[in-house]
Amino acid sequence: MSSRRSTSVIAIGAVGLLALAGCSGGNSANTGGDSSGSDSLVIDTAFSIETADPGHTYDPTGNMIAKALYETLVDFEGSDVSTPVPGLASWEQNDAATEFTFTLEGDRVFSDGTPIEAKDVVFTLQRIQGMTEAKPNFLLGGLTIAEVDEKTVSITSETPLLQLPAILANPALGIVNSDVVIENGGSIDGSDSAQAFLDGESAGSGPYTLDTLDLSSQVVLTKSDEYDGDEEAGYDRVVVRNVSESATQLANLKGGDSMVAMDLNGDQVAGLGDGLQVDSVPSGQTIFLLLNQSSAVAGDLANVKIAEAIRYALDYDALLELAGSGAVQATGVIPPGFEGALETGVEQDLEKSKAALAEAGYTGQTLKLQFPNDYPVGGVEFTPLAERVQAQLEDAGIAVELAPAPFATELDAYVNGTEGFGLWFWGPDYADSANFLPFAPGLKVGLRSGWAAEANPEIAGIAAGAAAATDEAQRSEAFTAFAEAMQAEGPFVPLIVPGRNIATADAVSGAVYNSVWEMDIAEITPAG
Repeated sequence: MSSRRSTSVIAIGAVGLLALAGCSGGNSANTGGDSSGSDSLVIDTAFSIETADPGHTYDPTGNMIAKALYETLVDFEGSDVSTPVPGLASWEQNDAATEFTFTLEGDRVFSDGTPIEAKDVVFTLQRIQGMTEAKPNFLLGGLTIAEVDEKTVSITSETPLLQLPAILANPALGIVNSDVVIENGGSIDGSDSAQAFLDGESAGSGPYTLDTLDLSSQVVLTKSDEYDGDEEAGYDRVVVRNVSESATQLANLKGGDSMVAMDLNGDQVAGLGDGLQVDSVPSGQTIFLLLNQSSAVAGDLANVKIAEAIRYALDYDALLELAGSGAVQATGVIPPGFEGALETGVEQDLEKSKAALAEAGYTGQTLKLQFPNDYPVGGVEFTPLAERVQAQLEDAGIAVELAPAPFATELDAYVNGTEGFGLWFWGPDYADSANFLPFAPGLKVGLRSGWAAEANPEIAGIAAGAAAATDEAQRSEAFTAFAEAMQAEGPFVPLIVPGRNIATADAVSGAVYNSVWEMDIAEITPAG
């Protein structure tokens, strides 16, 4: 075994983060009780949550709630997600990055005062492994989890897994009180029925506990009296409200009815006025075009050179105008800030575009651009973006027909690989560049574009090397090589990394955006 690590062996690229001076004060309408002043925090966001059970949650709002209620073995420090740090445990690993040993630190307790033990860690992770229908299940694929003693857990991977510490920081893997959950239907054999219980009360060790959960209107949290960690709750009560319209979020914030607004667009944050603050950063998501390489789907347009022609035909600065505050050009399939991301993106070059079209044998065929027209990403509406792409490509001699459809309809076409030319987006499941390897030929997103491994064995090999790397430097080099090769020869055209805007009143501090758990509620405190 290598020496004990208090951080991961990998330097993971920092996801765009937002350290805000935020806000408190004002009224707390719809909080269902006497929660005003510094005792209460009101947050408005558009809900994306299905449950308060961490083992089933995998939605932005759900992850944020789970982060407040449950603690993970591994964490990130403040606004820095470049390097995992100990959460409930420190860890060691072998040189092959296949064997990890986690040791629980201190004498931490759950919200009912009982100690956190290795059995709770093992049950938590094995429970998720047993629930094959649970969204976070894939995070633990290929892992063997076992108790060594009451303070120690071993996790063994079938393949090198340098990103395991980053994976274990996902709020969906928050450690639950095994005794309580088992008493209320929890199991590891796939017959688990504890979700209903965990939607009514929490069984974690986080700084907050669950008061009430209403998936359509609000989630109310209360300060945990037993919490003995480093992130003491700044408020006795937190109300997270479902406010789907960003205009209403803005009105609530300006009127003092809320303290944090999480979903304002670039135009809304341009001039908030006195007493309100906002900062804007790139998110971890990438909006991109895909060109299907299956002749059964795209016919004679299944040519990677057409993707190259489109890549150089576009005016990225003009596209970025539609994205608003915080957004940046996507420099490749790995977004800026992640390990291996390219420093600069493609610049428009119409001569290169024409040359690529000629090499592809393009003779004016129309490309049908499919995209969801009712699902903005980071404030970016897809319809005006698609219209601008269409206009720019037509100026470059590429005929484009727009084919918008509702998200639910278009998602099936995208996932099933039946889109010839699509406009879509991709975001990380955890803070590591391994999230973007699925763009490789033969992997998930590559196959959605009809790009088999044999279509480009070189890039497939680079991706496989990055996934199997056990050396930090080699891994970083492999990610960079992957990003460079994808920009040169891939069927994808990365366009925009949308911004994320979180606005606050000036009486609160510590609201920090995170691409995995949205915001750590426990870090938000009254200013000063």
